[in-house]
Amino acid sequence: MDKPSQSVTTSNLKEKAAKGFLWGAVNNGANQMLIVVFGIILARILSKADYGLASEVAIFSTIASALQESGFFAALTNKKDATQRDYTSVFWFNTTIGVVQYIILFFCAPLIADFFHEPELLWLSRYAFLGFLIGSLSITPRAILFKQLKVKEQTMMNLISLTISAIVGVIMAICDMRYWCIPTQNITFILLTVLLSWHFSKWRPSFHFSFQPIREMFSFSCKLLITNLFNCINNNIFAFLFGYFYTKNDVGVYTQADKWNKMGSQLIIGMVQGVAQPMFVQVGNDVERLQRVFRKMLRFTSFISFPAMFGLALVAPEFIVVLVGEKWLPSAELMQLLCIAGAFMPITTLYSNFMISRNRSDVYMWNILVQSILVLGTLCAVKVFQLSFSIPLPTLHDAATGISLTFLPHTLSGIRLMVMSYVVIYIAWLLLWHFFLWKEIRLSLWAVLKDTLPFMLIATLVMGLTYVFTLPIQHTLLLLVVRMLVAAVLYLAILWVLKAKILRESLSYLTKRKVQQ
Repeated sequence: MDKPSQSVTTSNLKEKAAKGFLWGAVNNGANQMLIVVFGIILARILSKADYGLASEVAIFSTIASALQESGFFAALTNKKDATQRDYTSVFWFNTTIGVVQYIILFFCAPLIADFFHEPELLWLSRYAFLGFLIGSLSITPRAILFKQLKVKEQTMMNLISLTISAIVGVIMAICDMRYWCIPTQNITFILLTVLLSWHFSKWRPSFHFSFQPIREMFSFSCKLLITNLFNCINNNIFAFLFGYFYTKNDVGVYTQADKWNKMGSQLIIGMVQGVAQPMFVQVGNDVERLQRVFRKMLRFTSFISFPAMFGLALVAPEFIVVLVGEKWLPSAELMQLLCIAGAFMPITTLYSNFMISRNRSDVYMWNILVQSILVLGTLCAVKVFQLSFSIPLPTLHDAATGISLTFLPHTLSGIRLMVMSYVVIYIAWLLLWHFFLWKEIRLSLWAVLKDTLPFMLIATLVMGLTYVFTLPIQHTLLLLVVRMLVAAVLYLAILWVLKAKILRESLSYLTKRKVQQ
């Protein structure tokens, strides 16, 4: 009697995971397409300095958002018996934190402007900080949607918010409102997300606040709070340091490279993050099933991530020139380096979501904390090295397009070295993530390598072959299109010949859904 029940449960779990991945793909795919379209328009209108100013204030807004969320989003997701009292208490707590933070940062704005030597940051930062204040209202309803695996509703919410906010940003840019359009776009997106999350979740708070739920969840959430803070530092440390050490133009060049790298990696991360933690929670403590579910997700993540991010690195120079213009070409090389780390980011996300689902927020916290300190120390050491020794700027030349990067400012040689150091640390850190995974479910490193290395090696081979095959093409736009098509066809063809199970399962699921519809 137990086996059929277990079989049904496993089948339901697989169906939920498949649906989650599918809607996650639709959600993030559509989001990234919109980001591409509107990002192209803004990049062609705005200057490097405009992007640099907006990036310099972004780290403060991001840290404030992490503080106001305080790890309670994940805590509510992990709490299987969450009640109305829990949701209401977290809502009022987050809202109060958001108000207090905004007041503090409002009066700290002059210090921020003085630190970066940019007077424009005084009111720009005060305006941008409204985003995290408004965002505090959506944490609880979004947690409810996430907990219930309502990926379809989250997809609609994101698409509507992104489309309208992007249109607002573009209109402001066209009207020559320069760097003001970037925080306005962000605030509009957050405001619409708040309204739609309340609409789709159907949840409303009561006025009965209690500290008891906060205390119960705090031991778990406080570790996530510290982790999120250091995640914010990790994600924004480059813009922060570049804003201090270099010019706002240099910050703008890096920001453009980082934006397009994140566009690719976030597509896969969103697919993974939308289902991983809830799925691991539902599996429970069955170690064997946890191993199977983790490995299945790992194979799917590798199957998508390596070709997508290595492919984006391959076409980075053509991508930049065709889409946003030659003025942004200095960001192409930085983008290529970041895409290497970007290929591994979804895998790190899978590991971290597993740890959170096992209530090991302490592991998650210490991993991110130590990694952030190491990255920060390394970047500062690189800057000291750059100041002490002359770093030559090598000539970069693409034989296929004739595009040369020899005109890169000398400051970018130091930036390049910083980014390379970050990439090495980020990839190497996966070994530590796996150590803690092994301690939890005894999944061997060899098993993980068998699930990831084939896709990484095939993707690397495909990009190398594609580069060689397309060398004779001189037209930049044609080269971009052909490289993408050739790489996609080659990758899928090799996997088909090798009878890759994950490819056949994905095609089978998509075909099944098409027939059912």
